[in-house]
Amino acid sequence: MAQSITTITPFCVRRRRYSAVLLVLLLLFVAANYLLSITLHRTAMVSGWTLFLLVVVLTAYNLRKRITFLPLGRSSTWLQVHIFVGLLSIAVFGMHIGWRIPNGVLEVALAGVFLTVALSGIVGLGISRVFPRRLSERGEEVFYARIPRVLHRIRTAVEQEVLACLREDDSTAVPEFYSKHLRPFFERHHHFWNHLIKSRRSELKLLRRMDAYTRYLNSHEKQAIEAIKDYVKVKSDLDFHFAHQKILKTWLFVHVPLSYSLVVMAIFHIVLVYAFAGAGS
Repeated sequence: MAQSITTITPFCVRRRRYSAVLLVLLLLFVAANYLLSITLHRTAMVSGWTLFLLVVVLTAYNLRKRITFLPLGRSSTWLQVHIFVGLLSIAVFGMHIGWRIPNGVLEVALAGVFLTVALSGIVGLGISRVFPRRLSERGEEVFYARIPRVLHRIRTAVEQEVLACLREDDSTAVPEFYSKHLRPFFERHHHFWNHLIKSRRSELKLLRRMDAYTRYLNSHEKQAIEAIKDYVKVKSDLDFHFAHQKILKTWLFVHVPLSYSLVVMAIFHIVLVYAFAGAGS
């Protein structure tokens, strides 16, 4: 028990420290925004520049992950800062637009991109906490790039079991069952959404069908079916890893490019704001 406390406590202390800093910064920003409003300053300019700087800091985290050869601090620290700055930016964004739907095509598009980035960040935070633990709990961990090769090896091994029945017993029972019920399962990934909710219903249904079929087989064919059942379980574990790693990869392809797009759109928005401000004066 003492060991678990010593390993958990530093993380909890660090998280509470960042939460306290986040709360203080938010209160300071709200107070400054209020003081500027009662002194008739343009609070939208202050909140806009603050939001832009926060977005730049958030985008810098992805650059930090790419620049690993420079002593820029621990990646875990950057991640914690990224999370809390992201939460702060959502509050600042709400105050910047006055907690209402913005006007104009560019403003609506910019708000849409920001909210998409924020939502994908929240979703990414959740899956990055849950999915790695799930992957370590089921089956052998496989790198995403190696999954196609592992799938090919499983399918080849199963087909060898099927061909052995055909050669040794001159029986088509197992080959016909494989062709009708198992070939599609072993040729590609299946039950994507079921794996994401940790449902094994489809796998168990297939295994029960194989159990029911064994009553019509001889001893050697039953051994082949039992061997194939083991491959079904391995293949199901592989599909589980594929589904979760696919979501992790897809999330990055959504969140990171949109983050860079947000910076570009924000710069364009700033240029237009100052251009119209200068024209108005």
